[in-house]
Amino acid sequence: MSIHGELPELAAAVLQPGFVGTTAPDWVRRWLGAGLGGVALFARNVESPGQVAALTAQLRAEYPDVIVAIDEEAGDVTRFESRLGSSRPGNLALGAIDDADLTEAVARDLGRELADAGITLDYAPDADVNSNPKNPVIGVRAFGAEPHLVARHTAAFVRGLQESGVAGCAKHFPGHGDTAVDSHHDLPVIDRTAAELVACELVPFRAAIAAGAKAVMTGHLLVPAYDTELPATLSPRILTGLLREEFGFDGLIVTDAIEMQGVRRRYGLEGAIVRALAAGADAVCVGGEHADEQIAIRLRDAIVAAVRSGELSEERLRDAVRRVRALGSWTTRAQIATGARAVADAAAGNEVAVLGSTVGFEAARRAVRVTVADGGPELPVTGVPHVVEFAPARNIAIGSETPWGLGEPLAELLPGTTSVRFTADDLEPLADPAAPVLAGAGGRPLVLVVRDVHRHPWIAGTLSRVLAVRPDAIVVEMGIPVTVTGGVHIATHGATRALGRAAAELIAGLDVPSPQPVAA
Repeated sequence: MSIHGELPELAAAVLQPGFVGTTAPDWVRRWLGAGLGGVALFARNVESPGQVAALTAQLRAEYPDVIVAIDEEAGDVTRFESRLGSSRPGNLALGAIDDADLTEAVARDLGRELADAGITLDYAPDADVNSNPKNPVIGVRAFGAEPHLVARHTAAFVRGLQESGVAGCAKHFPGHGDTAVDSHHDLPVIDRTAAELVACELVPFRAAIAAGAKAVMTGHLLVPAYDTELPATLSPRILTGLLREEFGFDGLIVTDAIEMQGVRRRYGLEGAIVRALAAGADAVCVGGEHADEQIAIRLRDAIVAAVRSGELSEERLRDAVRRVRALGSWTTRAQIATGARAVADAAAGNEVAVLGSTVGFEAARRAVRVTVADGGPELPVTGVPHVVEFAPARNIAIGSETPWGLGEPLAELLPGTTSVRFTADDLEPLADPAAPVLAGAGGRPLVLVVRDVHRHPWIAGTLSRVLAVRPDAIVVEMGIPVTVTGGVHIATHGATRALGRAAAELIAGLDVPSPQPVAA
């Protein structure tokens, strides 16, 4: 559709709404014929690669250059493999290996899988430097805590994705790593000087731009060094002055989900979207929580009203639409050139499509690190283990639907393995929280599985009690390995399916082939 269409069509072009269902709703198809530039897919939209290919074919039938976006980090945050867990290791694990060629290969492999299902934009990689280990929302989603390591792997991930015809999107600009607040719930403050930001947070974004990243996602962050009033998503100084003018970025600027409380609480949905576009954003992600036509109508109409009132210039809106259309056109050309578009068309509805990354499982094995205490037990275990998993509340970005842990993969390798999972609600009220943990083990090998034990006092306290009785226990840390404890400590650097399998193989000591792809 021409950029010179009517104002409502221009307003629709900058939206990337989500929707409910595994087929394209009538309203989305109608909107694509009336200017809508793209959509965002979530776990609720994904059942299998063949089903996604059929869904994207429906979208392309209405508008061939539609941007089909997904938040697929190939780690703890996975939408494409949410039913099973990611068959790739995730960013922190790749950073722990620190082989940029491997990171590029993993991203290329991911890009092919997404492109073959008709997805054109991935809200990845996470380019944040996780310099605060208490960060509740980034953590293992980052490549690490050192800016130049993060930069190397951010650039590699961008290259790998885009070689497969999927646009990469570095996030969350200008950097969400140094915070103890989750922007889903409130507005974090990045209280660093401009010099500190240049030396740390901004380094990976410069690398992503140098690598040719087609998109950058904004963070709902207050960064007083650049703007003391407006969050980055709504700040002209940050989006236009810093990202566009100083960094020279000419691609698509897309917002993090506009319904997040980091911007919505103060400005409302309509106020946030208008301010974001005026600040320099080109596309607005919405629909993780609000996924219906009425929300899309509200946002489109707010944009139209803002242009008519002069709050948002028509020139700025047209510039945003031009960038949206340019990215859609690039992805079409790229996926035709790679052959992915033909694969996606042929795969539509193909129920024999599979999920599983051989290179991902191989990378996961390289990421695992083992520390043995003096007098600690040897691996592999002798006998059939009992697995206890400590499950902290998961942040919204990771979601609650994706399976994780060692109970299942260990039971597959060592039949008879038993497992139990405890939450804070289960253990915190108890006078002796160690009792139920120890009850199922007897004299068997005991495997204690945790995620970010350093951030959860209830886990740390229970572990201390359990290890006083069973110092030979194996502790498997599937988050950031800040606290090393146990007779044997295994750090996986993430909780993906691939990393769980890698840890289970070490514990079982079996010479096993890579898991075969799983029928969707």
